[in-house]
Amino acid sequence: MTTLPNLFAPTAAMALALLAAPVAQAQTKVASYSAGKPGTEQYEELSFWVKDGKRADIYYVRGKDRNEFRGNYLPQTGKTNGASFAVRLADDRLFTIIPSGTQLKVADAGTDAPKTFAWKYEGPVNGVGTFCRECAANPKEAMELLRAYYLK
Repeated sequence: MTTLPNLFAPTAAMALALLAAPVAQAQTKVASYSAGKPGTEQYEELSFWVKDGKRADIYYVRGKDRNEFRGNYLPQTGKTNGASFAVRLADDRLFTIIPSGTQLKVADAGTDAPKTFAWKYEGPVNGVGTFCRECAANPKEAMELLRAYYLK
């Protein structure tokens, strides 16, 4: 005959293991924005990563060949009442990032007019493709991520 304490201990241990499992996983999210048509020389993409509740990597991709540059975050620039930040790329270009609604205005220090970048959907289209678990699910979530981790 099994006593209650002998039955309770394994059940409690299993419950604790299940509750602790999600906590042990790293929380990673990314907000991606793009401008231009993919597969063309005019295409550009910016990805802002958050890992374990902290600002993480920034990547800039451009062109038909998808040349990738890592970016370094620079704090708020003071433009538009502090609601912006800058990214310096590995090739030494400097972008000013200004949130505008659910889009980004991206000003390159080498040009005058900022470009508009829109949220980039990453996932299946018409049932084809792979779901991106880390990706912001919609433009609102992407902007919330950016505001919470890059504009504070």
